[in-house]
Amino acid sequence: MLYQAQMIRLISLSVFFGVMLGLSGCSTWVSSGFKDPDIQLLKVEVVKARLLEQEFRLRFRIDNPNGVSLPVRGLDYNVHLNGILLAEGHSSEWFTVPAHGRHTFEVPVRTNLWRHVRQVVKMLEKPDTPIRYAFKGEVKTGMLFGRNVHMSRNGEIIPGDFLQE
Repeated sequence: MLYQAQMIRLISLSVFFGVMLGLSGCSTWVSSGFKDPDIQLLKVEVVKARLLEQEFRLRFRIDNPNGVSLPVRGLDYNVHLNGILLAEGHSSEWFTVPAHGRHTFEVPVRTNLWRHVRQVVKMLEKPDTPIRYAFKGEVKTGMLFGRNVHMSRNGEIIPGDFLQE
């Protein structure tokens, strides 16, 4: 019985020290020395455009200003056009951005604009009139104690630049 109690105490101490050593590498993400990465939406590519389903590919670049590599665990996002929700979802792709480096990644998006066809047609009636877009997302970083980095991009696109004559 005494041997079993000592063994449990030894295992508990080993686990405690193991966790503490593991957390020391995460201290940069938790401390004030961590700088949020810069995330940019580089391109929106149309993969397929059918009547009831549209497929896009969003291409992002993430720049890591920190002196340690940055593990990324995924991205939650939503995209609006003139206030209409175009797409929302989650990407669970894991990758690591090197220290003072950058990484490009793609997120596939599927949507159905059929329910908004009237509003979309109305937007496209005047191809020279800009359409407002809003992209909001949250990038999940770190391993055990991660941080969520919020991003938001707003702008305008001119449909005539993308429509074929």
